[in-house]
Amino acid sequence: MEIKVLGPGCKNCVTLDKIAHEVIAEMGISATFEKVEDYAAIASFGVMSTPALVVNGKVVLSGRVPTPRHLKEMIEAEIAASR
Repeated sequence: MEIKVLGPGCKNCVTLDKIAHEVIAEMGISATFEKVEDYAAIASFGVMSTPALVVNGKVVLSGRVPTPRHLKEMIEAEIAASR
């Protein structure tokens, strides 16, 4: 699984990155993480509000920090959709 956290490095971006790492570890999933801070790269995903989360190339969240439970549900949904 490939996880990208999009954002300039603000407090919410850092929080989203932390939560994403924690949830993936809790789920026991192997994943690569990338922080994307370049505005042009962020815009290339069609994201206008940060932080944003990209899972396997798909933007699944933008403009807010989810609870760990909600993030886990989103990741589970992406895993189910990819099967």
